Amino acid sequence: MPACAPTHATTPAHPPRLRRPRRPSSPGEGPRRLRICGADLSASITVFLLAVPMSLGLAVAIDAPLEASLIAAGVGGIVAGLLGGSPLLVSGPSAGLTVVSAEIIQTYGWRTSCVITVGAGLLQVVLGSLKAARSALAVSPAIVHGTLAGIGAAIALAQLHIVLGGSPQSSAVDNALALPGQLTHVGPAEPLIGALTLAVLLLWPRMPGRTGKALRRVPAALVCVVVATGVAAVTAPRIARVQLPSWDAHVLPGMPHGPALGIAAAVLTVTLVASLESLLSAVAVDRLASERPGSPVPRVDLDRELRGQGIANAVCGLLGGMPVSGGAVRGSANVRAGATGRASTVLHGVWVLLAAGLLVSVLEWIPLAALAALVMMVGIQMVNLAHIRNVHKHREFLVYVASVGGVLVLGVLQGVVLGIAVAVAVALHRLSRTRITAQQEADGTCLVRVRGQLTFLAVPRLTRTLGHVPQGADTIVELDGSFMDHAAFEALQGWQDAHRARGGTVRVTSRTGARPPEPASPAGTCCRPWTPWRNHHCQDQPPQRSHGHHLVSGLSSFQRNTAPLVRDELARLAREGQRPQQLFITCADSRLVTSMITSSGPGDLFTVRNIGNLVPPPGEEGGDESVAAAIEYAVDILKIQSITVCGHSGCGAMTALLATKPGAPMTPLRRWLRHGGPSLQRMASRSHAWTRIAGRLPADAVEQLCLTNVVQQLEHLRRHESVARALAEGTLALHGMYFHVGEAQAYLLCANDHEEVFESVGVNILEDTPA
Repeated sequence: MPACAPTHATTPAHPPRLRRPRRPSSPGEGPRRLRICGADLSASITVFLLAVPMSLGLAVAIDAPLEASLIAAGVGGIVAGLLGGSPLLVSGPSAGLTVVSAEIIQTYGWRTSCVITVGAGLLQVVLGSLKAARSALAVSPAIVHGTLAGIGAAIALAQLHIVLGGSPQSSAVDNALALPGQLTHVGPAEPLIGALTLAVLLLWPRMPGRTGKALRRVPAALVCVVVATGVAAVTAPRIARVQLPSWDAHVLPGMPHGPALGIAAAVLTVTLVASLESLLSAVAVDRLASERPGSPVPRVDLDRELRGQGIANAVCGLLGGMPVSGGAVRGSANVRAGATGRASTVLHGVWVLLAAGLLVSVLEWIPLAALAALVMMVGIQMVNLAHIRNVHKHREFLVYVASVGGVLVLGVLQGVVLGIAVAVAVALHRLSRTRITAQQEADGTCLVRVRGQLTFLAVPRLTRTLGHVPQGADTIVELDGSFMDHAAFEALQGWQDAHRARGGTVRVTSRTGARPPEPASPAGTCCRPWTPWRNHHCQDQPPQRSHGHHLVSGLSSFQRNTAPLVRDELARLAREGQRPQQLFITCADSRLVTSMITSSGPGDLFTVRNIGNLVPPPGEEGGDESVAAAIEYAVDILKIQSITVCGHSGCGAMTALLATKPGAPMTPLRRWLRHGGPSLQRMASRSHAWTRIAGRLPADAVEQLCLTNVVQQLEHLRRHESVARALAEGTLALHGMYFHVGEAQAYLLCANDHEEVFESVGVNILEDTPA
């Protein structure tokens, strides 16, 4: 983080004028000049050594020209590395696209396949420009993981034939049916080379001791191929090997041949699989990079990543290369190798292209069985047991199985469609699976129990059961579900009004005994359960004489609706005392509801609120000691693990600070706001680039000061003795946050030696990493 401004500041006479910030140089923002450090150079070599055998193996798996895989690895690394939204994600030939590409090549030929790759890339660019990346991640995890598992199983079946010395069939079903016959005609050398490759691949990461730790830095994929190549050269000189044709005979795309509808379906399939795999891999690599200690890496921009993958695919297709996507395996290796930015990804692509031109004679020594065994293991790893357990835990195993079976039997696109259809059917079944019973209690009360969600599908059963309730009976309706749609609500409300009109009583409760919000009645409140959350007024409520009637009404609502739900938790906190993990310093603005924007509850946050979320530096003459006392109490007594300074848009304190004129009376407010003077100086200083928000300039000077103030108050925070001590011990982390009230969007500060950028906090639908 840049050096802080002087502690004792005076307010400038005039607000600073907006000036153009320095050009960003972070790896996530597309710098003009690529910065290369030693860590990126070494990481690029590691990824290069992993990518070459993987790419060649995938080309063998789909019967594509081998040089096309090297083109794809080089172009994917350079183009997607420069233009993509994930700095550490490495793109290249993809295992997920293997089954799709093999079918397309067999059906339409290589030239048309290149045209389909170009079309898929252009479609990805369009989708990225329409900001559809987040929507793609909304697909059920069971469908995504099932599709990848089906592709992995198909890859493993096909490559097993090559390992056994035969040739794969055209589909997964044919490969499975032909496997018994293949076992009766096992080749002499290929199975041994394949077994040796698998043994080295599995044992190399598990080498013990200090020597093993040093050797494990070399990728296992490279070691197994090198060992298998050396053994084959001595023991099996006639084994089938890689054959790289001359670049003079390289095939480029031509006019497409085939039905237009089939080609369009192929373009859509490649787009779907490549996009899903790239986005899932980007999320996984982003999570892995955020957990790594050291300099922060900018968060992934999924829409930009989708556009970058599209441009890379378009270029690959034009140059006669295979389709590409971001790979979790290569990206994870890049992160673990210590890469700090996109220079590693780009350099890996450069090394691949150099190897394709200079190491042809070396690559031609590699046995096909070794590459087939390597790709077979990749396919097996795509069937992830952790994903299966997670899907089973969420009761979506049927969707997973349907996706796997559909991919294996019908094809990738058809498998995805089948998985979506089964997911919709399962969701409808759950919505309609509602148990409604009625029974007579010992005291004569009629108890109606509803177990499940009340939707329009359950309305016939609800009305039929309610129709059997005796007229005039005292009735309790117990709801045990988290959702009630309008049709069910109207049905229950209509029966409730009619039952009361006939002399009966109705009490609607939840299973815990709490009273849910009741619908409108002529004598009651006009507020419906779907009334927007705001400080609203009901027109038909009788006027209250007390000036604090809104507060009294809120307290009454809390005691009636909320207290029964939180009473047990508050009783536990009363017994055990508070144990918050975070100190949250924010503004006193009434629009900033800390519990709402952080999804926190009682006991979670130790909160300090003041005008302008200011942190006076320690020892400030005439400073307010209440903030310093809260910091000391939180760090030394409560042992909190993080402190967050949160600013917000439209801050009145920052507006007043900008509008302060010299010579104005020194009011209590102005005396307090002098602690924001260093923020004004920081914003006006030419030694600091302007703080930016989500890749854009601030909208105006007020927003810029709000952002800069968060950065400056973090500097003040570091000067406090307790904070400095905890930071040195590694037991405390500091965070900056900005909340845009109008957008209801939170932004987190990502700072390095060059700039401060607030990046938006997105919604991660999928928590599992792809295989």
